[in-house]
Order: sequence, then structure tokens, then C-alpha cells
Amino acid sequence: MFKLIPRTLAVGILAFSAVSAGAAGPKPTIVLVHGAFAGSSSWNGVVAELTRQGYPVVAAANPLRGVANDGAYVASLMKSIAGPVVLVGHSYGGSVISAAANGLDKVKALVFVAAFAPAEGESALALTGKFPGSTLPPALAAPVPLPDGGEDLYVQQEKFPQQFAADVPLAEARAMAATQRPVKAAALQEASPAPAWKSIPSWAIYGTDDLNIPPAAMGFMADRAQAKKTVVVKGASHALMVSHPAEVAALIQEAATN
Repeated sequence: MFKLIPRTLAVGILAFSAVSAGAAGPKPTIVLVHGAFAGSSSWNGVVAELTRQGYPVVAAANPLRGVANDGAYVASLMKSIAGPVVLVGHSYGGSVISAAANGLDKVKALVFVAAFAPAEGESALALTGKFPGSTLPPALAAPVPLPDGGEDLYVQQEKFPQQFAADVPLAEARAMAATQRPVKAAALQEASPAPAWKSIPSWAIYGTDDLNIPPAAMGFMADRAQAKKTVVVKGASHALMVSHPAEVAALIQEAATN
């Protein structure tokens, strides 16, 4: 048998619910920025985890042309999004998010996923060589000349699974190799601007078996940025967001709620 609730009480309950929802506020939009030799689809597993938790998500198509150029592109994308943003970068995408977030108050957190977090004047190439362990250079294919005189870089398809995604199922890793996005060689040598991680809280996650960026380099950068939390995934490759989407999404959610 149903009981009628007095109108005044019902209105009060609705008003209380509205105030509670407003106090919590909307969840921030998660903007995911892929790195070199990857694409937006590399975030698919992470997107699935985040959307299940009710987060709006945008996986940006990083141009991979240069830190300043790509940072400006991602900054423009964020300006088109209403409300706060958590900015997430993988690999070279870490350099991009650190440039893109400068001067944008809407960015509440930065999350570096197997990523560079350069200081002003540093390049991805210099940081890779700062510590031993990267086997990327001999895995690269012959550079592809560009009309502007620059060069595009790819990973040799037959070497991609072991080099980039050793803990990803082989069929999926081969598909990633075939669909990889090239990075302009000059982008990896470009000096970074003043980093946003100096003023925006950051989180970091990387794997112990990364062959692109030495784990020691990523640990050094996370410590230097005074990351709120650093997660090290045992046995994880450079394709951490593909092989361990739940762990990556969990750290992003932590950044979004702090």
C-alpha cells in the first residue's frame, strides 16, 4: 500500500536533494592526450573504465608536430570544454600537457602515464638519454622525409610489439603497430616551455619494463614534480594504458577527486 507524502515535505526533500547535488558539483572532464607512435584509440580501455564511473571523457587527436604546436592545439580543445578538466598525457603527450595547461585555471590536475614531465628547456630526447635503458633508437624505421624539410619517425612494425607493447596480446600489438601515428623528429628535440606541473598538482604511473622511456627517468621526473602519488606497475610496458587500463583509470579518478 502506497503512502502519500505531504506536499510541503516532498518539496523539502526535492530542495535538499538539489542542494546536495549542487554542492558535489559536476565531475571534471578527463582529457586524454596520446603520445608518439600511438593514437586516440590507445585510450579505449581507460575510456571504458572512466565512463562507467560517470566521467565525461575526450581523447584528443595529438598532432605530434611539436611541443608548442601540439600544446596550443590541446589548450584550444580544453577551452571549448565547459567546467574543470583533468589533463592526462602518455609518453610525449606528457610534454604536451605540461605545455598546454599553462595559464588555464580550469585544469585541476595533471596525470603522467609512462610520460615525460620536462622542466623548462628540456626535450624528450634529452630526458630519454639521461638514464640508461631505452632501446627505442635502433627500433625506429628509416625517417620519412617531409615537404617542409623535416622528418617523420615510426617504429619498425616487426619490432613494435616487443619494443612498445610487450605485455599486450600479440594480435592487438600488431594492430597498434600498423596504425601507429608518426611523430615529427624535431618534436622530440624541441625544448619545453615553463612546465605546468610547477603550479598544478600531478600524479604519475609507469611500468618497470618500459623500453621507450627508462623507468629511472620517469621516477626522477615524478619526484621532481612532487607528484601527489606515483604508481609503479611491475612488468608493465610502455603501452601501460592498453595493458593496465583499470590501474590507469583508478589513478585518474584519484586525481579528479582531490
